[in-house]
Amino acid sequence: MPFQIRIEPSGHSFEAAADQSILQAALDAGLHLPYGCRNGACGACKGRVLAGEFDPGNAQDGTLTADEVARGMALYCCARPRSAMTIECREVGALRDIPVRTLPCRVQKMERLATDVMLLHLQLPANERLQFLAGQYIDILMKDGRRRAFSLANAPHDDAVLQLHLRHVPGGAFTDHVFTTMKERDILRIDGPHGTFFLREDSARPVVFVAGGTGFAPIKAMVEHALHQRIARPMTLYWGARTPPDLYMAGLAAGWAREHEHLRFIPVLSEVRPEHGWSGRTGLVHRAVMEDFPDLSGHQVYACGVPAMIEAARGDFTARCGLPAEEFFADAFTYAKNAGAGG
Repeated sequence: MPFQIRIEPSGHSFEAAADQSILQAALDAGLHLPYGCRNGACGACKGRVLAGEFDPGNAQDGTLTADEVARGMALYCCARPRSAMTIECREVGALRDIPVRTLPCRVQKMERLATDVMLLHLQLPANERLQFLAGQYIDILMKDGRRRAFSLANAPHDDAVLQLHLRHVPGGAFTDHVFTTMKERDILRIDGPHGTFFLREDSARPVVFVAGGTGFAPIKAMVEHALHQRIARPMTLYWGARTPPDLYMAGLAAGWAREHEHLRFIPVLSEVRPEHGWSGRTGLVHRAVMEDFPDLSGHQVYACGVPAMIEAARGDFTARCGLPAEEFFADAFTYAKNAGAGG
C-alpha cells in the first residue's frame, strides 16, 4: 500500500510505495526535489522529516551523520516510507517543464584532453535536441543494463552536440571501453537530463565555483551559460587538480577571466614538483577558497568533484566561513563500489 507524503512549505503531496525512495516517488509524481548523485554520496537531497516513520536506507559514510539522523534528517534518495510522512524540502521549480528522455546518439568526435581525460562529442538524431539546465548530467545506458552518469560540459544554448569530460577509471566497464575500443561513429544510448546542480539565476549573490578534476565539466557549462545570459554577478572559479596537465582546459578558463572583469580564475595544484615550474596556488582547493573568502555569508557556492572534497567544502564553508547551508549546491562524482565495475 502506498503512503501519502506531504512536502512543506509548498503543501504538495504525492504517494510513495514502501520499496520506493522518497526522491524517486516525488520525481515520478512530477515534483522536483533537489538531488545530485541519487546514491547517498552528495547530500544534495538531505532534508528534515517532520512527521512519520521511514527506513533511512544506506547513505555513504559522512553524508548523513548519526547526529543528523537523531535530529530527523534523511537523504531522500535513500529513505523509504514506513507510514504517511511530512517532509521539509525546497522544491526546484526550474525543472518542471524539462522532460527526461531516452535517446540514441552517435560518437561524433573523441578528443584526448589529458593522458586520462577524454572529451566525447555526442550527436543526437536529426531534428532532436536535449533540453537541459547547465550543470545537469546524463546517464549512459550500457548494454548489460548498468548506467554511468556524466555531467554535460556544454551550455544549453550550445546544444547541437553534447559534450562529456570522461576520466579513465582503470578497470571501469565504460571508461576502459572509451579509452581502448570505442571509435568515432559508435552508437550509444543516453537518458536524461538529471540532477538539480544548476545556477540559481534568481539570486544576486556573488558566486564561488569549486571544481575538482573533471568536476570542471558542469562548472564550465554554468560559466558559459552565465556569460551567454550576460549575468553580471561577481564569479570566482577555483579549479583544483594534482599537476598542471590535469588542468586540461586552463587556457579556456583563463580566457574567460581576461575577457570578463567580473570573473576570476584561480587554479590550485596539490602535487606540485620542481620540474613543473608552478608559481600559482598550491594545496587543497577548498582551503584556497577559505583563504580568499573567510566570510562567505553573502555568497553562493557551486562545487563539483569527489565526495571527500564536497563534504570538506560543505562542512568548512558553513561552519567556519558562515555560508548558509541552503546556498551550497553540489554534485559529487562517485564510482561503483564493485571491483571492475566503476567508471
